[in-house]
Amino acid sequence: MIHVIAAVELAPGKRDEYLELFAQFIPKVLAENGCIAYGPTIDIDSGFGAQEPLRDNVVTVVEQWSDLDALTAHIQAPHMAEYKEAVKDIVVGLKLQILQPV
Repeated sequence: MIHVIAAVELAPGKRDEYLELFAQFIPKVLAENGCIAYGPTIDIDSGFGAQEPLRDNVVTVVEQWSDLDALTAHIQAPHMAEYKEAVKDIVVGLKLQILQPV
């Protein structure tokens, strides 16, 4: 299994607009071969001292894939090209962590 943590940095004030657009693509991704979980998350204030400062302009997408081949196919899927086009004026940065359980 492969885990992906994708921190999507957004233009200021665009989080709600991004989440509306993103929601349109969730069913397509969940239907992909090898997709186990895929969904957006946002920071919340936990009150824990070790927590990083809240990021109002970041959506973190938490994903699970059966294997690296499924993740590679996802990145190349036609609807992901549609997604990139739809959010090109909203997304200003992306950081990925691709992880494997041990």
